[in-house]
Amino acid sequence: MSQGKINVSVENIFPLIKKFLYSDHEIFLRELISNATDATLKLKHLTSIGEAKVEYGNPKIEIKVDKEGKKIHIIDQGLGMTSDEVEKYINQVAFSGAEEFLNKYEDGAKDTGIIGHFGLGFYSAFMVAEKVEIITKSFKDEPAAHWSCDGSPNFTLEESKKEDRGTEIILHVAEDSTEFLEEGRITELLNKYNKFMPVPIKFGTKTETLPKPEGAKEEDEAPTQEVDNIINNPNPAWTKQPADIEDEDYKGFYRELYPMQFDEPLFHIHLNVDYPFNLTGILYFPKLTNDLNVQKDKIQLYQNQVFVTDNVEGIVPEFLTMLRGVIDSPDIPLNVSRSYLQADGAVKKISSYITRKVADKLSSLFKNNREDFEAKWNDIKIVIEYGMLSEDKFFDKADKFALYPTVDESFFTFEELQEKIKANQTDKDDKLVILYASDKEAQHSYIEAAKTKGYEVLLMDSPIIAHLMQKLEGSKENITFVRVDSDHVDNLIKKEDNQISKLSDEEKETLKTDLEKTIESKSYTIQLEAMDSSASPFIITEPEFMRRMKEMQQTGGGGMFGMGNMPEMYNLVVNTNHELVSEILNTKTAKKKERLINQSLDLAKLSKGLLKGAELTEFIKRSYDMVK
Repeated sequence: MSQGKINVSVENIFPLIKKFLYSDHEIFLRELISNATDATLKLKHLTSIGEAKVEYGNPKIEIKVDKEGKKIHIIDQGLGMTSDEVEKYINQVAFSGAEEFLNKYEDGAKDTGIIGHFGLGFYSAFMVAEKVEIITKSFKDEPAAHWSCDGSPNFTLEESKKEDRGTEIILHVAEDSTEFLEEGRITELLNKYNKFMPVPIKFGTKTETLPKPEGAKEEDEAPTQEVDNIINNPNPAWTKQPADIEDEDYKGFYRELYPMQFDEPLFHIHLNVDYPFNLTGILYFPKLTNDLNVQKDKIQLYQNQVFVTDNVEGIVPEFLTMLRGVIDSPDIPLNVSRSYLQADGAVKKISSYITRKVADKLSSLFKNNREDFEAKWNDIKIVIEYGMLSEDKFFDKADKFALYPTVDESFFTFEELQEKIKANQTDKDDKLVILYASDKEAQHSYIEAAKTKGYEVLLMDSPIIAHLMQKLEGSKENITFVRVDSDHVDNLIKKEDNQISKLSDEEKETLKTDLEKTIESKSYTIQLEAMDSSASPFIITEPEFMRRMKEMQQTGGGGMFGMGNMPEMYNLVVNTNHELVSEILNTKTAKKKERLINQSLDLAKLSKGLLKGAELTEFIKRSYDMVK
């Protein structure tokens, strides 16, 4: 038996480990199972090159919980350690056995799936344990070793009677960590961190029903047997070659990742590259809503099949964090807790690769089956629009397949749209005017008015559309987006209609005076326009620039303009050719004239969705009085 002090430079390393090494104490199980996995995969590699003269077999990792004894056991059938190796790898904190192994077998071990990089993983055990034991026997023909430490820098190391190859770690759980003696808690952690580890993990047993023997009666119960409860899938879909997986396999893996998600994914993208970096994974496009915040943090990051985090910002471009799936890469640098990502050149290359793969997949879907692409557009548009807004390289690719739907459910690419509208949708500056609605129901009367004139109206209703339009106007020549209830539409309609007012200049002046007496001029700019007599008598429009700035404020972009709260500003466009406007002008009774103006204004406000509260109540009362 030997005794000694662990080789550390700080006397109180264990309290520091317990308090600061990892952000979550639950990480201990992931780290210890990662070590067990490393030991198993190392043995597999050594047996494959003939350096270990033992049978590899079908090893597994077993987790046992002894609630009464307040112990957790992590048992593997890997290569084990000699006493000298325990001294070297356990007693010298931060000397990483995995790192040394990879360096020694540099040429042949790169694909072994070795996980450890830090040498501190084992010591995470002391975050939950007041005492830790290691009982281990090497694959080499040497005696087994038993190491024990009570959380101080003092340890004991002696021979053990263990006969089978591998390592057993025993955690004597501290009083403040007894939650980890609950089977449910351990199951939760195994499912979170170790669901796809490359070595089978056993936790307890389960009852399996066997086929009934031949000749058994219908009422006879089927025989059962106890089998190992293997909680992980060592060969998940992303570790396989795309050519070896069917579409149903991809859907099955999606259900495995998200058992509570009932919608099928729209399509998937399989990532598989080994140069200039290693990256595998599968990304899924789910059906998305317009709520950007609800969608995020559904992609899981793994390192050699060990779960790291579901916060993948920095690796996956922000606009793609609304997707779902898995990314696995040993080349992504992680800090000691494996919880936060370090931005470096490799990560930037990975991010660019993922962006390119997603763009290529979308382009392929558009070209190969446009009808299906159009059917899925409303479920995927938020990602594409967000990408076009935030990533210039993606914008260049997406410009060929991004769709612009009309209120009548036709779909155009931008190039097709330009061809469609250039004949009759230009303003006085000869700019192409792209009319759009953001709410088909609320803007229905404006849409109908524009369609009556033969104009094409797009339906652009995502929460970031104001920002995207700003970018499109900056990148395209001679085009402008105008919402169908905007003041810019007046110029477009006026030019095309070329209407002559039925009112003389003197009558217009009188009408404007009457209107200004009744209407609060601070809120409305009154414009008299000659329009078709079938058009509405009063139309409320909003200055396009001001409205767009308000929208950008609401979706997070207004702050950069330094505008604070934008004021409510509207135009009241009065159709001088409408019969009701002539009646208002010719009404002799001031009270009746005021009532007609207020009623017409309220109808216009109602159409615009501006009539609320006390004004709406007054409008209803006045309407009943007029009916009487």
